[in-house]
Amino acid sequence: MNATAHTTLCRATATDRNAHMTDNATLPRPRPIELLAPARDADTAIEAIRHGADAVYIGASSHGARQSAANGVAEIRRVCRYAHHFGAKVYVTVNTIVYDNELDQVLRLVHDLWRAGADALIVQDMALLEMDLPPIPLHASTQCDTRTPEKARFLEQCGFSQIVLARELTAAEIEEISRTVTTPLEVFVHGALCVSYSGDCQASWVMTGRSANRGECAQICRLKYNLEDAGGNILLRDKHLLSLRDMNRIAHLSTLLQAGVSSFKIEGRLKDAAYVKNVVAAYRRAIDNIIDAQPHKYRRASCGHSETTFIPDLDKSFNRGYTPYFLASTPGKGTLAQFGTPKWIGEHVGEAVRCRNREIEAKLTCRLNNGDGLSYFTRAGEFKGFRVNRAEGNRIFTATATDITPGTALYRNSDTAFTAAMQGHTARRTLTLRLTLRPLPWGIALDASPEHGPAVTVTARTEMAPAKTPQEESRGRALRKTGDTCYRVTEITDLLGPVFVPASILSRLRRDAIYALEKAAEATRRPQQRETPEKLPELIRPLTRHDNIANRLSERFYRNLGATALPPSIETAKDSREAETRVMECRYCLRRELGACLKTPGGKSLPSPLYITTGSHRFRLEFDCSRCVMRLWHQNQ
Repeated sequence: MNATAHTTLCRATATDRNAHMTDNATLPRPRPIELLAPARDADTAIEAIRHGADAVYIGASSHGARQSAANGVAEIRRVCRYAHHFGAKVYVTVNTIVYDNELDQVLRLVHDLWRAGADALIVQDMALLEMDLPPIPLHASTQCDTRTPEKARFLEQCGFSQIVLARELTAAEIEEISRTVTTPLEVFVHGALCVSYSGDCQASWVMTGRSANRGECAQICRLKYNLEDAGGNILLRDKHLLSLRDMNRIAHLSTLLQAGVSSFKIEGRLKDAAYVKNVVAAYRRAIDNIIDAQPHKYRRASCGHSETTFIPDLDKSFNRGYTPYFLASTPGKGTLAQFGTPKWIGEHVGEAVRCRNREIEAKLTCRLNNGDGLSYFTRAGEFKGFRVNRAEGNRIFTATATDITPGTALYRNSDTAFTAAMQGHTARRTLTLRLTLRPLPWGIALDASPEHGPAVTVTARTEMAPAKTPQEESRGRALRKTGDTCYRVTEITDLLGPVFVPASILSRLRRDAIYALEKAAEATRRPQQRETPEKLPELIRPLTRHDNIANRLSERFYRNLGATALPPSIETAKDSREAETRVMECRYCLRRELGACLKTPGGKSLPSPLYITTGSHRFRLEFDCSRCVMRLWHQNQ
């Protein structure tokens, strides 16, 4: 007996990410909802998809807004091949401003990324709209600072396929933008927060010469500052006055969906794989619960089912304390910032009762493990931590002597049991596969139909003899052995009847079918392509240096729109020697965080004007209560 495989493409399926209606125009089609995960490298990207992400965003070899998370084209190609099995997308960040001498380099890079299979680029610099690009879709980065319907409409008219909104928006503001444009909207739902509107922060450049708009942010918002009055009197000393908590909107996903959001984005392209696994798995569960409850309104943006070996817990991964930010209402006193430390405090686990040298007696709310890391604040407000050498009930033994005041709150920021559970292979993502085994005049055929991608048929030429015993069960076992492939057989229709087929023939058919499925999926993939706008949009306001014009092509772009004044970005402008430079605009307000909002009686508790200082740097705080924003002006020496 011998078997020969023949492959036939039977049908193809495709996900139309932008379709909103079915053929019957009276019936709305469920909106595709995307879970978008960060990836510092290819391995992390694959783990994100394996744990349930519908898309990942990853930095290219240059011009990504996280300079230390760059990846070569070959690595991005590897991610694309894995992601596309599940209809998942790979977005590559090329979202820094570009200098004139780099324009050709960026053009070559974009062509390489298109050939590698990237599904879209996330960009900031309008120079890319003036380049001779392949038809790769462009997404407007959060660095574009989109906070109004007018700006969103402008970007849509420029041809952007997806728009990342400013983190600071309320649900009502997001809904207003959603009513204005048809382009899918992307919002951050989890991770670190920039204190300034993204794309409009020049503090790092002014203080260190490292530009956030070039992927080199020095994170000056995480430094200690003094709060001072006009006379230099210190009102608060050595506090992290600009260090915000981390965003967590897992409880507000339905609100965002109702506001018109289509893509939920997790921040963290510098985070390790364990962080990405945990956060992605947590949001995957939450989103699936909403979709399962309302399948007529929403659907997943990719295919497959992820099974994890752990129970996700957002409190177990790095965070600075959580906030939903401005989503529902104006935050109150002490709800946005973490003045004590920019580090991970951890989950509250109890209080110290007594401390003797290297032994702490505590009232605990959970079981501790040997090797756990605990943290606490001293009476003076200093943040400290220690490692648990041994834990016995409510007694904690430390490796070194520790002096903790009774009543001090204890936090766990390193859980050894959870860390161990996150190691190695912690998830498998599979596509369901239906198989039909049927006879042919000269052998047998195996039809394979996956939940995503084209169906295939493979055949084997063989003779079949009558069987003495039922064969369906044994044939099913042979066909279900898909190993570590991405397919999981959920249904087998066996039409062969009482005949004997050697296991080797069935195994070869199964292998040939899986190989054919993978090749057919690659051959029939039709990537979304960018549509060129028919006409140029109108400028929505005069340009300023905060529009980050850094090269001749972005100048040409705005000049074609009728701009006459083209102020260069702060990175490319000549030093103007101004007395002050505006380096931040924030929706976060230090007065409000301290309970001294000028719109309330508490405003009188702090003088005006106010300044913050760190080292030799001094910033004047401007409070624009009519727009509810705070601005930082660096006072140049």
